[in-house]
Amino acid sequence: MRAQDAEARRTLLEAALDALDEGVHVVDAEGVTVFYNRKMADIEAMSRQDVMGRRIDDVFSFPDAAGSTLLDAVRRGVRRDDVRQTYFNRRGQAITTVNRTFPVYADGRILGAVEIARDVTSVEQLRSTAFGQAGVRYTFASIIAESLAMREVLEQARRAARTDSSVLIIGETGTGKELLAQGIHAASPRRDGPFVSQNLAAIPDTLVEGILFGTARGAFTGAVDRPGLIEQANGGTLLLDELNAMPAPLQAKLLRVLQERVVRRVGDLKDRPVDVRILATMNEDPGRAIREGRLRADLFYRLSVVTLTVPPLRSRREDIPPLVAHFIRRLNGAFGLRVEGCEPRLMDAFLAYEWPGNVRELEHVIEGAMNLMEDEAKIGFQHLPGHVRRRLEQALDEMQGNEDQGGRDARAEVVREPTPQGASDEIPRGRPSFRDLVRDYARTVLQAALEETRGNVSEAARRLGMSRQNLQYWLREVAVDPARYRR
Repeated sequence: MRAQDAEARRTLLEAALDALDEGVHVVDAEGVTVFYNRKMADIEAMSRQDVMGRRIDDVFSFPDAAGSTLLDAVRRGVRRDDVRQTYFNRRGQAITTVNRTFPVYADGRILGAVEIARDVTSVEQLRSTAFGQAGVRYTFASIIAESLAMREVLEQARRAARTDSSVLIIGETGTGKELLAQGIHAASPRRDGPFVSQNLAAIPDTLVEGILFGTARGAFTGAVDRPGLIEQANGGTLLLDELNAMPAPLQAKLLRVLQERVVRRVGDLKDRPVDVRILATMNEDPGRAIREGRLRADLFYRLSVVTLTVPPLRSRREDIPPLVAHFIRRLNGAFGLRVEGCEPRLMDAFLAYEWPGNVRELEHVIEGAMNLMEDEAKIGFQHLPGHVRRRLEQALDEMQGNEDQGGRDARAEVVREPTPQGASDEIPRGRPSFRDLVRDYARTVLQAALEETRGNVSEAARRLGMSRQNLQYWLREVAVDPARYRR
């Protein structure tokens, strides 16, 4: 009866804490989460199952030297009141909270620590906007990059952000070129200046000149003195999306802005000095655009001081699972759903599909599927439109067919080989697929790394030369629990 009473009291206490409008996070003496209320999960954009039973520094990253206030309370017994802290969840999203953190003692020793947090992330974002980041919604931390190819692009972009040189970003439609451009601006010395973006393919050729360079009164009927986007971006960054859509005569005028740092409005006689960094994007090979006369070679050379090539999604399939998780989490909040993920067969199809529309197409597929869901926990083929389902099923069948064919070829080779004298006459009937072999090898490597680091995910990731988020993805993929190696 006493055990039942204790369980009932625990249930009542958890219900009460879940009803609070503040986040509550409790860890034990090892920094492992033992309680995590619903509000805290909302603040940190995490699910309880991702946090419960795990060390804080395996789930969150803390850029400040002081690190987690909770871990500090556990390790040093430090109590803190109304401390502002900015950190990142496992998806790289920035979270800002104001915390009250205190250790819990029993018999003179620390049992754990409690943190009560208020969310001020939106206030922090508003402050950034007030200081000139209007128009910037993304930073480098917003970009999901688990694959080596995408991480290399991000590192190049971070280095390029330090200077004022022009940057040309090349990539297929839907790969996230504008996200990268916004990240460059947000990390640059111009972050407090304006960020102005214009898709050149979205406006008629006859209007491009006036919109970009501005107009002077009397230049044409109805013309007034109006600054163009180049002047509006003064002191900040101008992004020219789909540069190859700009009319050739205006490319020469833009080249003059880049070389002489002055702009002349349409119909005006005087030059106006401007201090603007220009970023540009293209969704095709610049060499082809130059050969076909749609891009001036001299403008290309002037803009491509730094060139970043964003790989298509089919070349970085490791990013698909975390991208799917990110879109589901975001749309759960928008649609009021509690979707946990995808059915395994659908995820296999996502990994097999070529994604001609890249990340944007993946996002639209997830959004379309979640529009058709009610109380289901997993996205399945039944939630997809017919034409999408057929494409994904075909890709999955082709992938499985290739694996089966590889197995048959291997078996044929085994049959053709003569059996050595004294060896068994039994012929193997199959072999593991390539994916199974990769998973088995990954499991062995990860288990060894965790054994060496006593279950410390951050240290294991450092030794393996990968991000902690990428390591956590592989730990889930191969079903390895770091807690088993802690001692």
